[in-house]
Amino acid sequence: MNDLSSVPSEPTPERRRKPDWIRVKAPTSKAYGETRELMRSLNLNTVCEEAACPNIGECWTKKHATVMILGDVCTRACAFCNVKTGMPRKVDAHEPAHVAEAAAKLGLEHIVITSVDRDDLPDGGAGQFVKVIDALRAATPATTIEILTPDFRGKMQAAVEAIVTARPDVYNHNLETVPRLYPTIRPGARYYASLRLLEQVKRHDPSIFTKSGVMLGLGEERLEVHQVMDDMRCADIDFLTMGQYLQPTQRHAKVMEFVTPQAFSAYGAIARSKGFLQVAASPLTRSSYHAGDDFRQMREAREAQLAKARTA
Repeated sequence: MNDLSSVPSEPTPERRRKPDWIRVKAPTSKAYGETRELMRSLNLNTVCEEAACPNIGECWTKKHATVMILGDVCTRACAFCNVKTGMPRKVDAHEPAHVAEAAAKLGLEHIVITSVDRDDLPDGGAGQFVKVIDALRAATPATTIEILTPDFRGKMQAAVEAIVTARPDVYNHNLETVPRLYPTIRPGARYYASLRLLEQVKRHDPSIFTKSGVMLGLGEERLEVHQVMDDMRCADIDFLTMGQYLQPTQRHAKVMEFVTPQAFSAYGAIARSKGFLQVAASPLTRSSYHAGDDFRQMREAREAQLAKARTA
């Protein structure tokens, strides 16, 4: 028998060193700790922690947290995502009430609710989104609600209808990357199915703002990114977010490029010229980063657009 302990292991490939513009300080504030303790006490998960978001220190210091419902185990295994993969536990019936309690205690004007993929559930988890929205409306009626849902593979039409009927203020679903990279980066999803989901939201209720995001630095080409923008506008998506992909662990997709802040600014300018109501494009931009401020600006942009149309 060979002694495997004597066989030299393969060298671990080094991850690209982060440039200065992508580095953030470790969170240390008192408010950060209070937000963390509140989430623990209510048995709530956050995408801030599970996805290792670089903005967690800033957001939690301001007592802004993105709640991740339906557990912390995902039925998909996307190459960019740090959330655990496996068989999820039973849906927590108390979760909607706990989310509403957290929003009330944090005094949130705007809340973002996301989830893991739950391909194991008959409705993909849409019913839990509806219950959370209803609980928030009852407990904190002044809070505007933004949801970031999965694609509800094989259950999309019924899921979208149910959630849109509950009337969130913003419906977000991220395309994540360009179509060419889907087989390796987002293998469990389909690019055009995600576009169709956002089209359906608008078809059911044009008043709901739609939002989507992409990560840069995965090997996409500039013209591919421009095409994604055009596809989004064809789907009447209101808000585009663009941020730098960061490799969570050695097991995940590698960073192929650190896109400069200047390049992000250029992408943002192009996106605005294509007619998005709101664009957020910077290395540290994430779906829920500054979501409340961005929502207010987007709503003001629509109101100005409608006022201009009335006087034309």
